[in-house]
Amino acid sequence: MRQIAINLGLTGPLLTKASSLLKTLFKIFVENDCSLLEINPLVLTPDDEIVALDIKMEIDDNALFRHKDLLEMKDISDTGNVENVATEAGLSYIGLDGNIGCLVNGAGLAMATMDIIKLYGGEPANFLDVGGDAPVERITTAFEIIFTDPHVAGVLVNIFGGIMKCDIVAEGIIHAIEKVDIKVPLVVRLEGTNVEIARKMLNDSKLNIIFADSMKDASEKIIKAVNENK
Repeated sequence: MRQIAINLGLTGPLLTKASSLLKTLFKIFVENDCSLLEINPLVLTPDDEIVALDIKMEIDDNALFRHKDLLEMKDISDTGNVENVATEAGLSYIGLDGNIGCLVNGAGLAMATMDIIKLYGGEPANFLDVGGDAPVERITTAFEIIFTDPHVAGVLVNIFGGIMKCDIVAEGIIHAIEKVDIKVPLVVRLEGTNVEIARKMLNDSKLNIIFADSMKDASEKIIKAVNENK
């Protein structure tokens, strides 16, 4: 931290003050699981005091369970009701401008799913990560959240069952379809733990589900189904 202050051209008492400030900022960043801690502007007053005039601080949502005091301070007035419902349900949801709803487990896979939909000419309607071990109720809530967007014309479920078991996802899909009354094309791609059990459950349900074997296959099928359903 001292070297950073030196690189800023500070010397003497100012060097000591700046070093102390930087150490404090680093401590705050680590202890509060920050994803961002920005001071702008940081000013030097005429009496040689270093003052942070404005600060922006963001906490990693996945770490909020460790910071109940910060969670109580959260201002939800600047976020939509849907995002709030998603957060309370343990879901990571961001609405987008497309018409293909996405239900995926894992942020990386969710990003890749949106990318491949775009690659094959579609437009994702949302980012939605149900997490690594989503119970049936959370999957049902995820479908309900997806359909709060009136522009959703089809849904792609893309699950890799590692921690999450595919049969639990299948149970959630069946329950969600029965509760939400899905009337748009639904493409499901499942891989991983208990995948054969899951596929049998979905087949036996006699529900109107389009099955896919790969991400490419799933993307092409949902885009085709949405276009044909216009």
